[in-house]
Amino acid sequence: MKNAVKVVPAFTRTACDHKYDFVAVYDGHSNSQVALAYWERMHLIMAEEVARRWWPITESESLCWEDVMVESFRRLDAEVTASKELKQLIVKYDGFEPGYAGTVASTVLVAVVGENRVIVANCGVSPPVLSRGGSTFLISSEMQRIEEARGTAIESDSRYVPGLATSKSVDCEICKPEVTVTVMERVDEDEFLIIASDGLWDVISNETACRIVRECFLTGSTPTEAASLLTTFAISRNSRNNISVIVVQLSTQIRS
Repeated sequence: MKNAVKVVPAFTRTACDHKYDFVAVYDGHSNSQVALAYWERMHLIMAEEVARRWWPITESESLCWEDVMVESFRRLDAEVTASKELKQLIVKYDGFEPGYAGTVASTVLVAVVGENRVIVANCGVSPPVLSRGGSTFLISSEMQRIEEARGTAIESDSRYVPGLATSKSVDCEICKPEVTVTVMERVDEDEFLIIASDGLWDVISNETACRIVRECFLTGSTPTEAASLLTTFAISRNSRNNISVIVVQLSTQIRS
């Protein structure tokens, strides 16, 4: 298992005393060391950035969440890249020659959930899926990012062609991290978020996943039970990748 999952309720407060929850999926490539480093530190660094930036801000002003996310990724990527101990673990674990240690990486998908908005920072190819008013939406798209940069992404039987997962990743000397940040104002029709690694999306469509979660909520299941069912379903569909799933319920009013 090369993935790591983090859920931290009320990990930070704003100047207006609004609480925000932190959820994240880290999908390691080659081994779990980079993913675990982010699992341990990302929410702490992000809380520091929020506290530092809220200090001069009045209640009538708003925090620039994009700056918070980008700086948090920059700081942690610098920490991991500079960590000689981590590099040694990576080399020893994978049997790489020292010159290839920088090819080990992890995708990162973070969602910060508040009462009025959801902020997503994505450094990878598995963006969160939002169910809003019974419809399914991708909050961000790596394929769109690549095409806007005049690149080409080839679709396969899975969501993306194998190897695209490292088109954006942290602690990789070949592909330096590029963070896509989306700030979404919440509306009454928002139902739930699915945050998962590509082990789920390799074998399940966005619509199917949302249908499964919706049926879980309609029968009284918890978000944890819904995430567990998605994982079991992906395994039954012969997913060959590590599977990590978080379901965030945004409303108790779920459409049938």
